[in-house]
Amino acid sequence: MSTRRTLICAIAVALLAAGRAGRAQTPGKVYRIGWLSSGPWAGTQPLEVFNQGMRELGWVEGRHYMIDNRYTEGRSERVLALAADLVQRKVDLLVGSGSPHTAALKNATATIPILFYYVGDPVGSGFVASLARPGGNVTGRGGLGPGVHAKQLELLREVVPKASRIANLFNPALSFHAAIAAEVEPAARSLGVTLRPIELRSPDDIDAAFATLAREPVDALLIFGQGFLFAHGARVAKLAIEQRLPAIIPFQEVARDGVLMSYGSNIIDDVRRLPYFADRVLKGAKPAELPVEQPSKFYLTINQKTAKALGLTIPQSVLLRAYEVIK
Repeated sequence: MSTRRTLICAIAVALLAAGRAGRAQTPGKVYRIGWLSSGPWAGTQPLEVFNQGMRELGWVEGRHYMIDNRYTEGRSERVLALAADLVQRKVDLLVGSGSPHTAALKNATATIPILFYYVGDPVGSGFVASLARPGGNVTGRGGLGPGVHAKQLELLREVVPKASRIANLFNPALSFHAAIAAEVEPAARSLGVTLRPIELRSPDDIDAAFATLAREPVDALLIFGQGFLFAHGARVAKLAIEQRLPAIIPFQEVARDGVLMSYGSNIIDDVRRLPYFADRVLKGAKPAELPVEQPSKFYLTINQKTAKALGLTIPQSVLLRAYEVIK
């Protein structure tokens, strides 16, 4: 009797799983997901994380969906054309990595659902009406963590206690950089720090920005996040080390490239939540009805190799708070 009951339960579980997979997609249809990013996704950890999340929800890449990736290689002038190309391919869902890519996709279509991740200010950027009620055809995961950027400044001062003049690289065309500045400026005053804003709009501005830093010496560098910095992180790190500038940025990946520190949310955390949105939208939910999720975990990464190159000793109190220490 026990064996018969076990067999019945096993059959029921199998039928439930089959039904779940069957409901996950229209029979015979392979959905097309257009993905716009700075770099190629093939073979990357974020892609594997996304595909694993989709498998857990009953979707299999190649059988139920395929990803059509377009990437800018950090060249902002390519983003509008690549977004238009994805829309012309009549994809079922679009995914934008960061604010510039999401803005281009939103500009290209008002009907195809768009998901975003690693976006600083979804409301201020005009992607959604509000976090709770996005409206339109766009939703996803993003937002500025309260106090995160003031914390970056505090970390710089802990590592370089005598720093009194700190440059911040920012892009005046990005609304969330204005929001960051509004948070950082009072924090700087309370720490007795003078901020020197220097514009950085594109990869073409990197050399000019560091030339300005060479003419106007500062004690440290606060880098506001921008998508193209993923592709050009090693270059920024090299220039910062050459000018002996301890620097902090939101992106772990750029700390691994050689910038001294990073503190911010994790792109993998964002990508891990995308299957939830993709599953709902491909089953018929409207992005307007799916609230934007904000990051809740933030990570400190310290590059000890860079600290050594700069002649810095990272305080033990800071090292103990690090999520990752690169040796």
